[in-house]
Amino acid sequence: MAGEVRVAWEALHEFTKEVFIRVGMPPEDAEAEAGALIWANLRGVDSHGVLRIPWYVENVDKGVMNPRPNIQVLKETPATMLVEADRALGPVVTIFVVNRVVEKAKKVGIGWALIRNLTHQGALGYYSQMMANKDMAGIVFVCNPPNMAPYGARVAGVHNSPIAISVPAKRHRPLNLDMATSVVAGGKIWLAVDKGIPIPEGWALDKDGKPTTDPKKVEALLPVGGPKGSGLALMFECLSSVMAGNPVLEPALLGREAETSEEGKKVEAIGERLSYVPRHIQNSVVAAIDISTFTDVESYKEHIDNLIDGLKALPKAEGFTEIFVPGEPEERTFEERSRSGIPLPEGTVRNLRSVAERFGVKLPPGL
Repeated sequence: MAGEVRVAWEALHEFTKEVFIRVGMPPEDAEAEAGALIWANLRGVDSHGVLRIPWYVENVDKGVMNPRPNIQVLKETPATMLVEADRALGPVVTIFVVNRVVEKAKKVGIGWALIRNLTHQGALGYYSQMMANKDMAGIVFVCNPPNMAPYGARVAGVHNSPIAISVPAKRHRPLNLDMATSVVAGGKIWLAVDKGIPIPEGWALDKDGKPTTDPKKVEALLPVGGPKGSGLALMFECLSSVMAGNPVLEPALLGREAETSEEGKKVEAIGERLSYVPRHIQNSVVAAIDISTFTDVESYKEHIDNLIDGLKALPKAEGFTEIFVPGEPEERTFEERSRSGIPLPEGTVRNLRSVAERFGVKLPPGL
């Protein structure tokens, strides 16, 4: 695409890590943040990659994201835990929790954690795949303040709560479903802004509740499958935020301020970012299921391989040359981008240059 530049992922990773160190994160936490963003870019999930950096920096400036959080386990049983994230950047606390729930699952069959008061986690499939790589079935979902119109409404009332589920295979890569409950992830609206292109009809509504193709006018995303996506989003809030004692939809729906005033305020748009983006304090569920508790792991993986092979061998619908399984397109993109670099649109490049200038960080070659 015109205006795009290709950047070697290793150099972009080091740049990203250094930016977060300058923001105030310990090196190991900056590494976690960089790893999550580059993982997304390498797999073509650019909506959750380095284009987020300026927004993260802005949120740290505003006190919404905490570069040095006091992460605490508030409640714990052999199978469960409730974690206070203290506004940690998402990857920092989520990786910690992934390791803990895997430990629990190995002992009692399942580990189920609620994380409250964390900030943006990036692509959730990053964490569920971590668990699949440890012979677990991994599940992660999250809820934020409203940014999606419930079915039948013309304004935001639920969050487009994403969910990721991953399971291991033997010959194949893990199956990795990572999806929002909206038609598309909100970050794809950001990406359209950075690329200077319109969005398709059916993605979003403007401030008047009317369909829009202008990414700068988006006020509410639309649910996938109408009442199905809308209903899933609502139930994810019930299983995450409400259960963690930290509701995020209720205060917005009833017109009340959140308990902490700064966290309850809407994050202002940066540059040409979106007006619909809410404050990004969220709550998340991270769960690991030990497959060996129920069946032989190697046999399970063979069955997953057989499922994949069987699905891909089905007769193709008209207009299709191949049947993909969850995570497969992203893994192919990973192979290509690992070799040829990560393409960044002009808007993202411009924003990264501004961040580099502010912090005195050397840009990767090509930028």
